[in-house]
Amino acid sequence: MQQLLDFVSGPLFRLTFLIMILGLLRTFVLDLWGAWDAYRRAGDKKLAWGDAFSKTIQWLFPVRRVFTRRPLYSLFSILFHVGLILVPIFYLGHVQLWEESTGLSWWTLPHFWADLLTLTTIIFGLLLFLGRLISSEARYLSRSQDYLWPILLVVPFVSGYFCANLNISPASYQVFMLIHILSGELIFVLIPFTKIAHCVLMPLSQFIISLAWKFPARIDDKIGATMDKKGVGV
Repeated sequence: MQQLLDFVSGPLFRLTFLIMILGLLRTFVLDLWGAWDAYRRAGDKKLAWGDAFSKTIQWLFPVRRVFTRRPLYSLFSILFHVGLILVPIFYLGHVQLWEESTGLSWWTLPHFWADLLTLTTIIFGLLLFLGRLISSEARYLSRSQDYLWPILLVVPFVSGYFCANLNISPASYQVFMLIHILSGELIFVLIPFTKIAHCVLMPLSQFIISLAWKFPARIDDKIGATMDKKGVGV
């Protein structure tokens, strides 16, 4: 078992992490190029940079929106994402592994907050899954991966919490640690090929929308000709 753990936490971890980085980089470059190409061919090249920046800030910190539309779901989603982002990056054990392999280290979460955020991520991840399952509106809009992701994202948090906090036998610890690492690596590999890939563009989403949603030059004439309304602005 120890040899298997050494393999999945060493070469397999580096491979899956590299796949995720290269896949996200590909998505970022292709999407950015598509938006720039649309802007290049647009007739109207005016961009509301200030409005896009303001909407980006509102999206990153959706304080106003939380209690205006589906407040309970929005609150659960925010609390779920806070732990989902902070714990993998700032958990002490993870940072120590990065320091051992690369020499790089950074600030870490206190143990209490790491445990609290882990538990809130598990609880709110399961609540989001149940909410999607119970709500007829959410079921109508959901695809298979929308049900899979909350469960899959919770698995490394549950197994990691067991390893860090429960008094279990060495054999059980190794099993939970194997589940923890493999589930994290499965997430690494899936991210670039699913809807989660676009998380890399989320901070730039409003600028991308402003760039991409431009009508090509002389589209008025083409639409007017099709509608037998040539010369009429669209």
